Amino acid sequence: MYFITYLDRVNISTAAPHIRHDLALSNTQLGLVLSAFAIPYAFFQVFGGFLADRYGPRKLLCAVGVVWGLSTVATGFASGMVTLFAARLALGFGEGAAFPGATQAMSRWLPADQRGFGQGITHAFARLGNAVAPLAVAGLIALFDWRAAFWVLGVLSLGWTVLWARTYRDRPADHPRMTETELGELSAGQRADERPPVPWGPLLRRILPLTFVDFTYGWMLWVYLTWIPSFFAGSYGLRLQQFALFSALVLCAGVVGDMVGGMVSDTLLRRTGSLRIARRSVLVAGLLGSFAFIVPTLFVHRLGVVTVCLALAFFFLELTNPVLWSIPMDVAPDHAGTAGGLMNTGFGLAGVLSPAVFGFLVDRSGSWVLPFGVSAGLLAVGGLVSLRVDPANKLPISGVR
Repeated sequence: MYFITYLDRVNISTAAPHIRHDLALSNTQLGLVLSAFAIPYAFFQVFGGFLADRYGPRKLLCAVGVVWGLSTVATGFASGMVTLFAARLALGFGEGAAFPGATQAMSRWLPADQRGFGQGITHAFARLGNAVAPLAVAGLIALFDWRAAFWVLGVLSLGWTVLWARTYRDRPADHPRMTETELGELSAGQRADERPPVPWGPLLRRILPLTFVDFTYGWMLWVYLTWIPSFFAGSYGLRLQQFALFSALVLCAGVVGDMVGGMVSDTLLRRTGSLRIARRSVLVAGLLGSFAFIVPTLFVHRLGVVTVCLALAFFFLELTNPVLWSIPMDVAPDHAGTAGGLMNTGFGLAGVLSPAVFGFLVDRSGSWVLPFGVSAGLLAVGGLVSLRVDPANKLPISGVR
């Protein structure tokens, strides 16, 4: 699911130069279209997570899978900015609840010391989707046109929805292949089917610092998801096959980053027994490391050096991703969907602002330096604020204070 959702959300970045030419859009208009997805995505996070906590991730992800699959198909039928904007809005509604819902699903199935790895491997497939999308979309465009790329990926999404409905169970005990040994590794709360009311006040106090950190992470991630192909095409004059290849090479670094970040965090937890050390240290190192490798791209214009720096910056950025998603499960295991939605609202809000502001700054400055500089500054701020995040400050079981 993570792989497919990212194919569907980033396919437009590779197709963007063709869409912009075909529909006669400016960079500012294109930036607004790229931001359209994130508007409902941001505001459906908490509600989607709440629905997953209340009704279970099986029903929720079936419903939203149909929505994002059909909206991807509809993108291929866009005839102008308005219809393209509307299709991307619909995609944001469909995918908005996906990751909070999946976090609730994982919170029911994963022991505490495997959450980082669980989030790491799923988000690694999301980044694999990032890396594959430029090549897959470029191939479909070369064989057919940009519209066919959206039609093919939309059908793939609908196929996943059928598979999910047939195979997933909300309660591990209900799955026919679950063993008693595996059930014994889960807590009593994970084996139960209780849905206690959400303690909004205590939950907000614990999650809001993480939401801000997620905003700073998300700002740079949205730059990678929406503008990197156009950066290579515009700054170095690369053609479709060339900028698709360079974009894929950069985004592959995120696959490794997600895997490493999750494994390092879980290993630190097993060795130290401290959630603060296991989660917080990876957040700080990842965001500040990404900042350190973005800075050289502001001063160097050699394609090879810039590609390596962007890849390393993306690797460090993605070290933080599985940790960001593990902390809601650490802090609020009974309300992981809602907590994950609150946290990922920061990412969604970044998605509303980042692509549009980035495009505006490119148009106004006539350069890529200023928008990349602003994005790097936010990474540094996020690394410092990470020191305020406390994953050990758990909600009491069943929301009782």
